[in-house]
Amino acid sequence: MKCLMRKSKSVLIAGLMTLSLLGFKSDEFSLGDLKNYEREYKSESVGACSVSSTKTYEDYRAITDTSSKQYRFIQEHMTVDETTGMLYDEDGFIGVAMAWGFGDIGTRYYVVLDTGIIIPVVKVDAKAFVDAPNGCSHAADASVIEFVIDSGKAYEYFGGGNGLALNGNFNNYEFLNGHILDIELVLDEKLEEGVVYEVEMADTVKETETSDGIQVVEGGY
Repeated sequence: MKCLMRKSKSVLIAGLMTLSLLGFKSDEFSLGDLKNYEREYKSESVGACSVSSTKTYEDYRAITDTSSKQYRFIQEHMTVDETTGMLYDEDGFIGVAMAWGFGDIGTRYYVVLDTGIIIPVVKVDAKAFVDAPNGCSHAADASVIEFVIDSGKAYEYFGGGNGLALNGNFNNYEFLNGHILDIELVLDEKLEEGVVYEVEMADTVKETETSDGIQVVEGGY
């Protein structure tokens, strides 16, 4: 199956407004801060290959291959938040699994939701190709991001009615709630303090099945 993912670069426009908050600090990690989160790094839109609101999870302890990029990255760069069970890196980017279309382990993104929330994420695990052959979303549950967590700590904090944290969907949490509006690739350069950068959003994309069975990601709804 062939998948084509459309990407377009954004234009970064500098203004003269002052930023009130830049990112998380690793020793001040709090999901509640997402309601006021501001980007800390420059970024460019890669578009929303799916607008799904579903946000599933997996336990990081299930990644046991010590030679894998996933295992090494988690051990070297990620911290388990003792309160929520979420994993985060030194800049407060939250650990998630994403499909092959989102690059290598360690790639960072800003996931922009239609509720105005921006989730800073870092790819720490790869969704299996058989689960997300289109390179974007899980075929069974439509999730684009799958939080990589300590599920025991998360269940104690978030609760759930079926034995799963937040009933298995972090969209049920107020500060992670919303459909995907855009996904931005995070660049290495930090934003300049005192300057606002606006990201030009790439076209939203959707999946269509062609007559010959080749799956193509096309622009526009």
